[in-house]
Order: sequence, then structure tokens, then C-alpha cells
Amino acid sequence: MAEFRMPSLGADMEQGTLLQWRVGPGDVVRKGDIVAEVDTAKAAIEVECFEDGTIAELLVPEGTTVPVGTALATIRPVDHPATEPASSPAHPVNDSAPREVTGSAPVDRVRATPLVRRLAQEAGIDLSSVHGSGPDGRVLRADIDDAVAVRDIAPTRIPASPPPAPDLTGADGATHPAPHIRASGRARDLAARRGVDLAAVQGTGPDGAIGFGDVEQAAEHQPPVEVRTFPRTSGPRDRAAVRRAVATTMTQSKQTIPHYYLSATLDLRAATDWLHATNAAASVQDRMIMAAVHMRAVALAALAVPEVNGHWVDDAFHPSGSVDLGVIVSLRGGGLIAPTIVGADSVPLGELMVRLRGAVDRARSARLLSSDAAPASITVTNLGDLGVDMVFGVIPPPQVAIVGFGAVSERPCAVNGLLGVRPQATVTLSADHRASDGAVGARFLNTIGDLLQHPEQL
Repeated sequence: MAEFRMPSLGADMEQGTLLQWRVGPGDVVRKGDIVAEVDTAKAAIEVECFEDGTIAELLVPEGTTVPVGTALATIRPVDHPATEPASSPAHPVNDSAPREVTGSAPVDRVRATPLVRRLAQEAGIDLSSVHGSGPDGRVLRADIDDAVAVRDIAPTRIPASPPPAPDLTGADGATHPAPHIRASGRARDLAARRGVDLAAVQGTGPDGAIGFGDVEQAAEHQPPVEVRTFPRTSGPRDRAAVRRAVATTMTQSKQTIPHYYLSATLDLRAATDWLHATNAAASVQDRMIMAAVHMRAVALAALAVPEVNGHWVDDAFHPSGSVDLGVIVSLRGGGLIAPTIVGADSVPLGELMVRLRGAVDRARSARLLSSDAAPASITVTNLGDLGVDMVFGVIPPPQVAIVGFGAVSERPCAVNGLLGVRPQATVTLSADHRASDGAVGARFLNTIGDLLQHPEQL
């Protein structure tokens, strides 16, 4: 019997709060499936399962804060004899929740997590008809939302009048507790935000369960309701907590890491021309931005100059076998967060662009995956889209380097003895002097520049 434990979702994470279970006892899970949602100081993170099996028991109730490494659930191996799962006070079995089954039905061959399957069922969406935008055609939550949006453009059935609220007064004149309303977590959240009484909503899910779409329909056909909201004091949308976490990390960095700084001006004529030609021949959703080209060059350069790619732990440098690229993302409400693109050196540029877009979207919505919070081996920050010419980053410990890119702009320069104007950008390196020196850093920046001269090879 394997144990699923509270993962470490960042170098500075000591504990996490289990916000929600996405599976229950008896659910079949595969490696990469989302099984729980964990709250950290910076974001709510959807935690993935690390092996195949069947959920045997949930050990930690929702809302509980536990240290990193605490056992959260037990997982029975796939080949283990099936037994009746033990009841768990942390997560009562929901007989209406879908279970993964094996068979020849097309929906069972669709790559999707249990959460996505559940959302599709609640929304009445046939998974086999949904185009998956994830890796290897995996159906993502965004794909389900898009399918629901397309479906809801057409006229939908609205009950002539909602069912009356149940009478809570018994024959004895006493008031009895309201019956349990079957509704998904997303439906309850939307109802709370839109002021919808779930007792007055007709559910279209299994056994009358209320789904997200049912609440949306009810909200559109009711008079405006004043909903009282209360400021959050903690959790993924608490920008003050994000700023405190950033301040703590950056203070530790400046106090413990001996930074040195280098910069170089790169000629981006070849990269710019190649990017324009590539995007002109691509569909809108497949087009790339210069930041992705920069990141791919950094990943390959870090592979060639391993002294800048790794971690300083226990007074020693530990090089990384792959380039796990951290990307600094500015949050709309203030603060920073750095999701990780794991194995950025081993994916083609187009796939890197897809992963970058997904990581940035999840970071800004404070809904990260556990893979987004994997320890980065080197980080990139880019303020070029804000018109900044040069940015020197602060190294996120225990990493040993961070690369900064400024704006791409037309600048005068000498080419083959003639004065001309070419697109250029300034790239900077902040590096840990304990792990490398200026000569190594210069070689790393030169390698980035050389790679950008041959963008077709990225």
C-alpha cells in the first residue's frame, strides 16, 4: 500500500492546507491525475498523483493544515486485490461521483483526470466529443469550460418555475434541518458568489445533482441579489501574503548569495525574421512570442554550461540533469510568482510556447498544478513587454542563476563596418559566485547569443 503525501511545492514551503479532495475512496487514479487542491502562501495548487492505483483511504480532512511529508491518503496498487474501501471521515463516499472504469467505450480512452471527467459529467458533456488541448491530447478543465460555453450559446431549457423550497417545519411544529442538496463544489462556489439559492435550482446531473451550468442558468433568470462578501485574510488570492513570501525569499537571497552581474547586447535580426515568418505560416493559436524563443535559448545554453543550472545545497553545488525553467510572472493584483516549466530543454519550441501560456494563465488565476511548483534549476525574468531596457534579477534560492531580458527594440549598430539599425535586446545574468565566476557567466551569455543567431535550430 503506497502513501500519497503532502508534497513540497517550493523551496520555502514548510506546510500546506488541504483545501479540497478531488477523489474519494475507490477512485482509480493514474500518474498525473489531479487528486487534491492544496493552499500555499502564494497560490492554490492542484496536486497530481505520482503513481497508478486505487484510492484506498483519505487520511486528512479538508481544511487541515499539515507539514510537508504528511501522509494524506493511501493508494492501493493496480494489481492489488480489490477490497471494499474503508470509510473515511475526511471524505465520505459520494455514490454519484463517477469512477474510472475499463472497457471499450470511447470515453474511457479519452485522456482526462478524474476531476475533468467529473466536471464533464456534471455539465452533460460527452468527453469523446471534446478536443483536448493538453499534452498528448489530454482534455483539460479549460476544454470543458469551452465546450460548455459553446453549448450554452444555443437556447437552453429553463424550468418554467423553480421547485418550491422545502418546508422545514415538521408536523410537530418543530424546525428540522434542511435536507442535503446534491451539488458540485464549483456549483456551490458560483451560487455563493451570484446569490443563488441552491434549494430553488433544478439539477440536471445524476440523481438531480446540481451542476455549474444549472446555477448559471438560475442566476441569469433571477433578479439581482446583493451578496455580502468578506475580505480573505489568507489563501491564494491574498496579495499581502504573496508579497511577504517574495520579500522573505529575496531577503534570504541577498543576505546569503554572493551575486555577480553580467550583461550583453544581442543582435536579434535572425530571430525576429524567423519568428515573423513562422507565425505568418501558423494558425493564430499556434503562434509564438519572442519570450518563448528567449526561454528555449536559455534552456539549451544552460544545458551547455551546467555550472549555472542547479542548486546550492549544504555548502555544495548540485548540477541538475535537466533544465527546469522558472518563469517570473507578475500578478495583476501585485506580487510575483514563478511557475516552473519542467524539462524545458527536452521539448520543442512550439510545445514550450504552449506550456508557457498555460503556466502564466494558471499563475495569474492562482490555480497552479503541482508540476508548476516543481523546484526550478534556473529562472528567467522578462520585462521587455513593459518597455524596460535591462533587468537584473535576484536569484531565487537554492538556484544559482537568473537570466533577465529587456525590450527588443531597433538600435543603431555597426555591421560589417557599416552603421545600421537592427533589432536588439539586452540580456543579463545574475549568478552565484560560489558556483561559478565571471568567465563561466560570459560563456553562458555568449552561448545564448549564438543560439539566437540560429533560431531554426531551437
